[in-house]
Amino acid sequence: MATVKVYSLQGKAVGSMKLSDEVFGAEYNEGLIHEVVVAQLANARQGTKSTLTRSEVRGHSKKPWRQKHTGRARHGSTKAPQWKGGGVAFAPKPRDFSKKVNKEARRVAFRSAISAKLNEGDLIVIDGLDIEAKTKAMAQVMEALKLDKTALFVTNGVNENALRAVGNIPNADIETSDLLSVYDLVACNKLVLTKDVAKSIEEAYKA
Repeated sequence: MATVKVYSLQGKAVGSMKLSDEVFGAEYNEGLIHEVVVAQLANARQGTKSTLTRSEVRGHSKKPWRQKHTGRARHGSTKAPQWKGGGVAFAPKPRDFSKKVNKEARRVAFRSAISAKLNEGDLIVIDGLDIEAKTKAMAQVMEALKLDKTALFVTNGVNENALRAVGNIPNADIETSDLLSVYDLVACNKLVLTKDVAKSIEEAYKA
């Protein structure tokens, strides 16, 4: 079991806790992490873009002028792509971008990604996130914990005060433990968990 320090919101070590190797000591699997992240981003796409092809544009298909002896280029229809108001060549149409990833593959990828965060020293455990609903309060916490890059705070359940406090800080975000995804882990530079969240993740992701 890995032992990590637990910090207060003032950045001082106030204790330690052990993290299960089953969840936080998994082998790094870059290929699987990439597959899960790509699937997650693809599943977030709406796939609703649509433009008209030449067959769908309103208008007639009459030949604009005769084929020869006009001195102009030959055309068969003003609905062709080269005309203003004409259809689009290879027009994008609504489609489903979703990709399927097995549940167990997602779990393995999550364990691999969060273990990598711990191994690289980018996982911080705090004793709690009880702060005022003010940007200044969160900025002070980030300064105390030396979070100068993108940081993701994870809580058990919605923390209204923390949610309001982080709103105006561009390099910080907050997420609940039940919605934490592999993409969230990969996208942030520092992952900040409360003690309760670390325990709940252990329980949820044990093999």
